[in-house]
Amino acid sequence: MSAILIALERHACLRPHAVALQDENQSLGYEELTCAVDRLASVLVCERIAVLGLLLDNGPAWVVADLAASAAGVTLVPLPGFFSDAQLRHALTDAGVDAILTDQPQRFSALAGISQESTRLDVTGTGLSVLRTQAAPRRQPAGVAKITYTSGTTGTPKGACLSTSAMEAVAASLLEVVGAEAPQRHLSLLPLATLLENIGGIYLPLLAGTTCVVPALGRVGLHGAAGLDAVRMVEALRRHQATSAIFIPQMLQALVSVLEQGAEPLGHLRFVAVGGAPVSPRLLARARALGLPVYEGYGLSECASVVALNVPGHDSPGSVGRLLPHVRLRFAADGEIEVAGSLFQGYLGTQETLHDAFWPTGDIGHLDENGFLHLTGRKKNMFITSFGRNVAPEWIERELTLSPAIAQVAVFGEARPWNVAVIWSRAGASRVEVEAGVRSANRELPDYARVSAWIAANEAFAVTNGQLTATGRPRRVEILKVYGARIDALYEDRHSNEELQA
Repeated sequence: MSAILIALERHACLRPHAVALQDENQSLGYEELTCAVDRLASVLVCERIAVLGLLLDNGPAWVVADLAASAAGVTLVPLPGFFSDAQLRHALTDAGVDAILTDQPQRFSALAGISQESTRLDVTGTGLSVLRTQAAPRRQPAGVAKITYTSGTTGTPKGACLSTSAMEAVAASLLEVVGAEAPQRHLSLLPLATLLENIGGIYLPLLAGTTCVVPALGRVGLHGAAGLDAVRMVEALRRHQATSAIFIPQMLQALVSVLEQGAEPLGHLRFVAVGGAPVSPRLLARARALGLPVYEGYGLSECASVVALNVPGHDSPGSVGRLLPHVRLRFAADGEIEVAGSLFQGYLGTQETLHDAFWPTGDIGHLDENGFLHLTGRKKNMFITSFGRNVAPEWIERELTLSPAIAQVAVFGEARPWNVAVIWSRAGASRVEVEAGVRSANRELPDYARVSAWIAANEAFAVTNGQLTATGRPRRVEILKVYGARIDALYEDRHSNEELQA
């Protein structure tokens, strides 16, 4: 039996009425949650479901479904709400999903091979539909509890197979290192289908016997994969008196901007984790100056989420923290980070099953003398200028997006004498303000990393246009396909080779 389910039963016996789950409309104590999980698990067993697709908005029902699948021995496939129809179709077929539990049955009406006749269920007051599929069973590694799909772009996402023991090892390590700062009221701001929120925002609080606050995503200001109403997010943090939350960098940038404009401080927050993409040390410093207890971490789905994390008392801004207790780490000759401990079992459709191997993360970095892990950039994103300098574009992009005028940016410069940026400006920002932001960033960068010219993006980088991952990383190959000709034209224009002076 899983450690999470054992912890639920223990909390239900010792503190049956302590609030486990809460949204805008209801609260469930640990005893109620345990009963709800048992009821749904019985249904899944009776329905003989082997692989369950889960497409739900955030809420108590999502958590109950996740735990019930574990209790019933059903492989769970969380389906992000921002997946396109093509991606949903791929995931259902790829994973051999034989049933779908959803509050959005209309999403599947246009997909072939899915029964339009559904069984209706009530889970914690939420009406759900169970849809049957005609997907053929797929061979999986033994002991797969969850199949999480990579970031969700318009390309074909890959299914990473995870065991219960791998996910729970991460949750237990997080509880150990967070210690006294364990979340008392964790507010989920990311989709629960995101592995980071699933483990850090649900499993960790439930192990600790504290409260998970899981409102619908729209109530916390999140729309789709990248739409964010920062004012509503701040209101939700205050309304629910959240003591902890998990952010991606764009969300932290938005929160800092709102607070810097005079919003009331969020003094009830005790621990804010930020990850999913690189974070600028200057952004962290701005957040700390506002009293936000922000701590950067690092992880990836193939390692069952979190690998390293800064925490109170063990914090080094500019690093992604010390390794979690279960993690082992080494470096390849080129500096690539390789991780062991709580690895996934391989991707669906491959023969490889991972046990005690080291996984090549694709990230370049180093450990300092105090054991803090520092990231330099993505191995595949590193480029070499025509002067032979190695450049990590993420480093430059972090500096650029500190400007209030710059919302998103992708930097290019492979085999070129200077670097070019594709920039999507914030609403209302003028070209003059964007150029001022570029100059400001250039002052913080050495000459070989500075941006000498930039072009305005036609539209925001987004999951829907294939130019952004769900965790906010630019998809450079796709961006270059759209803007490559304009970038080439900049290099051909001799006049553009005048660096923006600091």
